[in-house]
Amino acid sequence: MKITAEALRQKVGQFFFPAVFINDTEENIQKTERLIKEHNIGGLTFFHSRASAATNYESKKKVVFNDDSYQKIKDLIVRYQKSAPTPLLISIDAEWGLAMRIEKTPQYPYAITLGALPENKSALVYEVGKQIGMDLKSAGIHYNLSPLADINNNPNNPVIGYRSFGENKEKVADFAIEYLRGLSDSGVLGCLKHFPGHGNTNVDSHLGLPVLKETLDELLENELYPFIRGIENKVDSIMIGHLAVPSLNDGKDTSATLSKAVIHDLLRERLGYDGLVISDALNMHSVSKLYETKGELEWEAFNAGNDVLCFAENVPEGIEAIFKNASPDRIFESYNRIMKCKEKVGILNNKDFASGELNFKNASLLNAKIAENCITKIIDNSNTELVFEAKKNNQLAKLGLYKTAENTFFKTINSKLVSPEFAFENLEDSNISEIKKGLENFETIIISLFVPKAKPMNNFEIDNEVLDLLSELLQTKKCILYVFGNPYVLPLIPNLKKAAGLIQAYQDFWEFQETAAIQLLKNTSLSGILPVSIDIQ
Repeated sequence: MKITAEALRQKVGQFFFPAVFINDTEENIQKTERLIKEHNIGGLTFFHSRASAATNYESKKKVVFNDDSYQKIKDLIVRYQKSAPTPLLISIDAEWGLAMRIEKTPQYPYAITLGALPENKSALVYEVGKQIGMDLKSAGIHYNLSPLADINNNPNNPVIGYRSFGENKEKVADFAIEYLRGLSDSGVLGCLKHFPGHGNTNVDSHLGLPVLKETLDELLENELYPFIRGIENKVDSIMIGHLAVPSLNDGKDTSATLSKAVIHDLLRERLGYDGLVISDALNMHSVSKLYETKGELEWEAFNAGNDVLCFAENVPEGIEAIFKNASPDRIFESYNRIMKCKEKVGILNNKDFASGELNFKNASLLNAKIAENCITKIIDNSNTELVFEAKKNNQLAKLGLYKTAENTFFKTINSKLVSPEFAFENLEDSNISEIKKGLENFETIIISLFVPKAKPMNNFEIDNEVLDLLSELLQTKKCILYVFGNPYVLPLIPNLKKAAGLIQAYQDFWEFQETAAIQLLKNTSLSGILPVSIDIQ
């Protein structure tokens, strides 16, 4: 079949998914519209704002929140689709829902929280995938760049941690497949990431290049297992991570995104995957600074085997480079995979891209069910009996860390156990010496730690003074500690083994706070399982 040069160029345009921003200037929006019209690009990847995008999120740039972001993305998608010669496949990172990128939208638990569910509750992970899919469709989005298939086997990982289902490869695979099934049943494409596995790394690939030291046999045994299971279950797409695997690249530290050995030889040939392959964001520092000539990075990523170039920053130059260097057969291969995905989600013939509405009530009901099944008891010395006995003897107090005493956890406990309350919010507004003095006369303390950040940087933003306070209280009082946050925080707390009670509650959602409080009051059983190995002091 003969094809004109211009028609082939138009097909190459489909490989490009540049970044777009919900909160952006009209000038930039019009620039994107021109890019779509002139180059027939295949899709877009949405971020909240330029300050929040990929490589910027660890910087000092301030993210300005906007209550209208959800309506803005809906309106922008309509605008961009009107500019498109071929309907755009709109993508977004929504690992825990649209709330990952858009304020005032339903938020679901992090993957590490879902990983605490017993295996027989995997249907809840399916429901999370399905609800997220419906939320995305309500905005006109048909491609979720989630979930992670990375196995959490390095507690020092700065970027995966809470985003992974845990350290057990079978559970990671099972839960990732359930999440994908939920997305698919809602009519949204899913994506396993970050091939060949970002779990056992200690470098953030937004900022540098992580290196995997494993041999191919070791990767096949562990890191690749969830991807292999995903391939068996016909996953829509796989994202290649910016990771070097020297054992697959003749000892070289070549990023997997730019490696034929990883994408073509391993993923396509050895593992037999013929679905869509998408690069991780090409603006990430581990690859973005490698080539001086505009378009060269895009060509190298395509040549390595990627079908979709995510967050491509040099669209016209990239199209030219691929057009000049790639064979028509290879161009058709990638083009056909993209069009097959567009066909699957029904955007080629249906011009009404958005459908349905956000359902906050269903999200809340689902979050409550997850809380009931994932909260994890780590230390229990008859906690319920202990607090009621202390209350009877006027020896009970409550301490909230990083929230006011007006939190759902305390309010729910107060329905049966009213007691003096103390709160530390931050070093500027709270006095730790006064809190210590106030707690002196109490023997038993219910402590709620609302971990400030999900990422481990700077000890999850927990102040040293707070860790010192916890250490002292754990040694001198009967403390029942509820941790609302990432379980990887537990090893940072000195003398934690001395706690009278320790409950891992994962999220600070009100549904989790309420469920945790009811459990304490009623002494109901907890079925959650720590998804990662934790060594507490």
